[in-house]
Amino acid sequence: MLDRNHQRLTIAWLACLLALLWSGSNWALPQESRVPGGIAIIPLDHAEEQAPEAYYNDSRVLIVAHEDRWKAIVGIPLDTEPGTQTLQLRDGKINFQVQAKAYPEEHLTVQQRYVSPNPEQLARIRQDQVRLRAALNHFSTDRPSSLQMQRPIQGRESSPFGLRRIFNGEPRRPHSGLDLAAPTGTTILAPAAGRVIESGDFYFNGNTVLLDHGNGLITMYCHMDKILVSKGQQLRPGEPLGEVGATGRVTGPHLHWGVTLNGVMVDPSLFLRTSKTP
Repeated sequence: MLDRNHQRLTIAWLACLLALLWSGSNWALPQESRVPGGIAIIPLDHAEEQAPEAYYNDSRVLIVAHEDRWKAIVGIPLDTEPGTQTLQLRDGKINFQVQAKAYPEEHLTVQQRYVSPNPEQLARIRQDQVRLRAALNHFSTDRPSSLQMQRPIQGRESSPFGLRRIFNGEPRRPHSGLDLAAPTGTTILAPAAGRVIESGDFYFNGNTVLLDHGNGLITMYCHMDKILVSKGQQLRPGEPLGEVGATGRVTGPHLHWGVTLNGVMVDPSLFLRTSKTP
């Protein structure tokens, strides 16, 4: 009888430990930077055991348990004007402030077909956008295993996030990821556990893979020479997903690494364990 009671206590203790680990209460959070393209971390007054739902610009937001309370991890769009923003909850709302940030400008020369596509190319681009937007807006109920990541490759940062880009003298959308330069064939590793939700050859992005890490946290890997995974595949941290290349709209071999929260592209460096606050 004593052994049986001891066994039950052990099982209960392990269950509590697993629940604690799953809740993420001891996770290290990404760095907060309440600027366009940054992240707002907002504590919530919610005492229930089940995570609440929160929405920003009508998109559902990642919620984690951290230091004995629920917190919303909110991605802020690059085109957000400084001022008051609102996180919507079922029982109210929370306002937070976004500060201005000036991003530098970058001039690049690329093949003209990537600046002025013909009608056939435009049709392909529209199809690409539908697929990519569906993946980047995906929200699964799975919880992320980590909110801090390792670099997918150890390459030089050739173009930081947020650059105002000028291609062949014509302004285009700001740079929505972090470019890491490395030789063609360099292995790209999953920076955290995730499932492949999209992959293929896209007009601007070249060979691309997108990973779902759970609750609207999506990462994207572009311009690869080779894709080494298939849609639906589950990856552990550090598993290969592709090789660096120069496919799509590029000026040389590199990895374009993007991170999305609640459908918004945010600065990947905020998720790096060794990064510095901007």
